[in-house]
Amino acid sequence: MTAPDDGAPLAMPGDGDPGRSPGEAFEHLWTPYRMAYIRGVGRATGAHDCPFCLIPQQDDEEGLVVARGRTVFAVLNLYPYNAGHLMVVPYRHVPDYTDLTADEVAEMGSFTQTAMRVVRSVSGAHGFNIGMNQGSVAGAGIADHLHQHAVPRWGGDTNFMPVIGLTRVLPQVLRETRALLAANWPAGDAGED
Repeated sequence: MTAPDDGAPLAMPGDGDPGRSPGEAFEHLWTPYRMAYIRGVGRATGAHDCPFCLIPQQDDEEGLVVARGRTVFAVLNLYPYNAGHLMVVPYRHVPDYTDLTADEVAEMGSFTQTAMRVVRSVSGAHGFNIGMNQGSVAGAGIADHLHQHAVPRWGGDTNFMPVIGLTRVLPQVLRETRALLAANWPAGDAGED
């Protein structure tokens, strides 16, 4: 959309439509499951209620665990950016990458490689965003328990929905995604194939 040459304000779709007030151009897609995240329901307040400490105590399906290693586990993100978005998490409750042991660093790397291979094989991902936010100031939602994100990406996956609609479309229920990834995760305690 371009501004009119006469300097008039830019008209948004829906402005002037019967039954709509100016600025009410956006359509709404309801994602009520996100409200728990927005309100902080289940957000960790200490090691006793840290979700990353509690998840390993649950069965794999309930906890959305894809694979378990000796020092780390792979789990689907409950609020994914894209389908197949998972995290590699150490069992130990440590906040910083520098707190990991050499064994934990090695297994985290191995699990990340395996996650990429598995997600590519089942979904044809074209690329990945791999990373961790260290500390709440850097964007970590659960800053007290280190976790690394592995977010699959596809050419054109940033379409009008997240850009214009501020909404992500996930084509599969999390439990189905977990089952698919777990079934294709190679056997072995270090995530290697």
